[in-house]
Amino acid sequence: MLTVGNYHYIRNDFAAPYPSIFGVTPTFFREQLVALKEIGTFITPQELLENREQVIQSPNHYILITFDDGLKEQYLQAKPILDELEIKALFFINSINFIEKEVTLVHKIHLLRSQMSTPAFFDILKAFDIEGKTVLSKDEKVQAIIHYNYDDEETALLKFTLNFKLSIQEQRDLIGVIFDRHFDTDQVVKGLYMTEAQLIQLANEGMLGSHTHSHLPLGYLDRDVIAKEYMTSKNYLEQLTNKDIPYVSYPYGSREACAAPVEEMAKSAAHTIGFTMERSINRGDENPLLLKRFDCNDLPLGKNQKAFDHAYRLIHK
Repeated sequence: MLTVGNYHYIRNDFAAPYPSIFGVTPTFFREQLVALKEIGTFITPQELLENREQVIQSPNHYILITFDDGLKEQYLQAKPILDELEIKALFFINSINFIEKEVTLVHKIHLLRSQMSTPAFFDILKAFDIEGKTVLSKDEKVQAIIHYNYDDEETALLKFTLNFKLSIQEQRDLIGVIFDRHFDTDQVVKGLYMTEAQLIQLANEGMLGSHTHSHLPLGYLDRDVIAKEYMTSKNYLEQLTNKDIPYVSYPYGSREACAAPVEEMAKSAAHTIGFTMERSINRGDENPLLLKRFDCNDLPLGKNQKAFDHAYRLIHK
């Protein structure tokens, strides 16, 4: 069986005027790896690639660590710990940050929300909305509060508007205008994302994968857009590193974001191993292009550890 754990931000300090960027510290990361080592054996990406059926179907408990979004802090803060503990992980990259020198939409939103209150963000969003889509009906407000039940009401309304009312292009247009008022894109790209030299080093160590080109929810897109998302990223990474890129991580990773034809088209793009964000342990009957992963918060020592504990208990009954 195989447990896969996934990380995003890893930094010493998450302080911000309006906290909206969450992750783990290097100290916690090390402690969590040590805790995982107590209950399983870390494997390399190459071992999974070459022996995926044996690994997943084995009664032994194997563990793989992954990182999404290609953040520089992952290379600078997490990789030295992995190297020290002799653990190899997979780092998944969005090529838009390198080809277009663009900040990924999801990171624009994170950065903006860290610098302004949710009501202020929502008010600015409304001011730029010429189609009126940011004005929610009473029923939509109820839907938002139910869907985002862990958030306060204003945050729930903002998330609902972005994710359910606006198209991807509308999000890009509106968020882009607001982002450019508060941040220098070139500086953010240089500070937030890995360098090409770091990508090459990861590839040389068998630790590089694709997170598609633009970090879009693939399951909502047309086939031609999905194909472009796969091939743009894969071609860029393979030409840069002179290495095959058989691994892919699907942005957002939900069931909807990974719905057909996402897996089929990943296979057509010559990907062999793919990762969702369905929280569970892989036990043997999984499609290798739809492997399950836990968020780091779900793993031992995490604030939502019960998700992993439940899956682990079911296997060891």
